[in-house]
Amino acid sequence: MDVFANLALGFATVWKIVWWAPGFLQGAVSLPIPINILLCFVGCLVGTLIGVLPGVGPIATIAMLLPITFGLDPVGALIMLAGIYYGAQYGGSTTAILVNIPGEATSVVTTLDGHQMAKQGRAGVALGVAALGSFFAGSVATIVIAALGAPLTKLALLFGPAEYFSLMVMGLCFAVVLARGSILKAFCMIMLGLLLSTVGTDLETGQERMTFGFPPLADGIDFAVLAMGVFGFAEVLRNLENPETRDVVKTKIGKLLPSLSEIKQCINPVLRGTSVGAILGILPGNGAVLGPFASYTIEKKIAADPSRFGKGAIEGVAGPESANNAGAQTAFIPLLTLGIPPNAVMALMVGAMTIHGIIPGPQVMTKNPDLFWGMIASMWIGNLMLLIINLPLVGLWVKLLQVPYRLMFPAILIFCCIGIYSVNNQPVDVAFTALFGLFGYILIKLGFEPAPMLLGFVLGRLMEEKLRQALIISRGSFMTFLERPISAGLLAVAVIVLVIALLPSMSKKRDEVFTE
Repeated sequence: MDVFANLALGFATVWKIVWWAPGFLQGAVSLPIPINILLCFVGCLVGTLIGVLPGVGPIATIAMLLPITFGLDPVGALIMLAGIYYGAQYGGSTTAILVNIPGEATSVVTTLDGHQMAKQGRAGVALGVAALGSFFAGSVATIVIAALGAPLTKLALLFGPAEYFSLMVMGLCFAVVLARGSILKAFCMIMLGLLLSTVGTDLETGQERMTFGFPPLADGIDFAVLAMGVFGFAEVLRNLENPETRDVVKTKIGKLLPSLSEIKQCINPVLRGTSVGAILGILPGNGAVLGPFASYTIEKKIAADPSRFGKGAIEGVAGPESANNAGAQTAFIPLLTLGIPPNAVMALMVGAMTIHGIIPGPQVMTKNPDLFWGMIASMWIGNLMLLIINLPLVGLWVKLLQVPYRLMFPAILIFCCIGIYSVNNQPVDVAFTALFGLFGYILIKLGFEPAPMLLGFVLGRLMEEKLRQALIISRGSFMTFLERPISAGLLAVAVIVLVIALLPSMSKKRDEVFTE
């Protein structure tokens, strides 16, 4: 019953009415505006748009919009940012089906059968199945978050500094294992992120660390500067070097709603995809990316005729797209209950919470219940909005896909610069962002994935704080991490995960998943 009462609080928060008196009417009339619903709609629309446009991801967009959230209510700001994240999953499938370019990493698998269906004149059915599967998966994932949120939060309240430190170590180990490419490179990126988090003034002694006598570094590296440089600027540079080859489907989109036989064909793949995506999305690291790959592999293995896959099999769209959206939403569970971001987007959400003076973790549910349950309720409303937004606007998305990237990138760079400057009103921040952009581009060229670095950076300061607290309580004894059962269990899981990932057989399978 508590869950229903909490959900009622969430929906009441989402439907919050703000009375607005237009200036030109001189206060004669006040208009009721459901501000959080409006922000949810804006987030979903922007998310879909950036998912549709190849080369503009949710990480760069959220990094660009972080400064705008300063003037918003924390609940409304986070609802909008969350809408951008799961909206991008919807939009990514549109570009994967129509152009054969995944708008999102999670939409890579959708290109295999989705684009083939489009070539066969079944683009509308592929888009319809993707949207309906995503809506169902998103709705189920919302229920899962609502059901698991309270128990996990109660469990997290048992955590002390030692347990939190061990939990973050485990999260970073999962991030290493689930990152693309070499495990060694991912480990180096996390260590670099942890190192960058130590730049600035020591919290206890007040001494400057690694500032090299440069005053702007005394307060540390700004989160928005690093995120926008490594993901915003670097992505622009990467996209500019690749010549555009957009194979936009020329045939008619056709009917959007699948037939009854096609729906029957999709029911089981959608159910399986939702289950796989919801489970993998909870994993600390980047489990949400694995969901679509795992779903596609399952569908192909259990199919009566596996040769259909890659040639326009509708199951190859329904399963991965459901897994994709379910994983995107259950990724909020470790963030909302434990304060641990499972991927780079969630790391940005941590940054947004911190900007508004909210400390991510189990206290959010007790101290900010309207925020916690408001976000959960907004996810279901957001999924419904996405269904309404996506299907009627397919024609508009096709037109947008024909805009060349060389015309878009100047606007992206201008928005990035304005956004960064507006955070602290310091020109040096723009220069730092450009430097990080160049650094991020070099990392990409050398095959290093920047996402683990951002996770390491976000968790670095918190890890340092919890490590110091744990050592102060135990009078400098490192054994406290092994003597406390929960802490020891989390460290054991971290070690086991790393050992399994380094086994030759697992390493080979891992490479196959990420290069499929």
